[in-house]
Amino acid sequence: MKKQFALISGLLALLLALPASAQFAKPEDAIKYRKASLNVMAAHFSRVGAMAAGRAPYDAKAAAENADIAAAMSKLPWAAFPEGSDKGDTRAKPEIWKDSAKYKEAADKMQAELTKLSAAAKVGNVDALKTAFGPAAATCKNCHDNFRKE
Repeated sequence: MKKQFALISGLLALLLALPASAQFAKPEDAIKYRKASLNVMAAHFSRVGAMAAGRAPYDAKAAAENADIAAAMSKLPWAAFPEGSDKGDTRAKPEIWKDSAKYKEAADKMQAELTKLSAAAKVGNVDALKTAFGPAAATCKNCHDNFRKE
């Protein structure tokens, strides 16, 4: 069941991400989409983090499910940064568009670390989860520090 859920989540994420940039009739639509996808990813990532930090009881099944969802969601927001979506209700810094290669590199690194976190969560060992969570959290912090306004 977990494998089917992960497969379906991954396929859904890919299907949604591919046409996403073409779906934004207005910059506000892109901003709403990326905020929503980042919020869902953060919610599931936070649940894993709470277990890794000992703030919540460790539950191997919940850790694996939440890490899978966070990894799948990590593929969605990046298509929602088209030109013109830097204005409005957004905390995105201009560096996203000025240095898009650096931003893409940061996004790719985060996706890779969340994939590793998902694999570690499937081991069913809290120590493996803790080991993988730190680097994943560092990639989130990197984007927030470099590409997100306070």
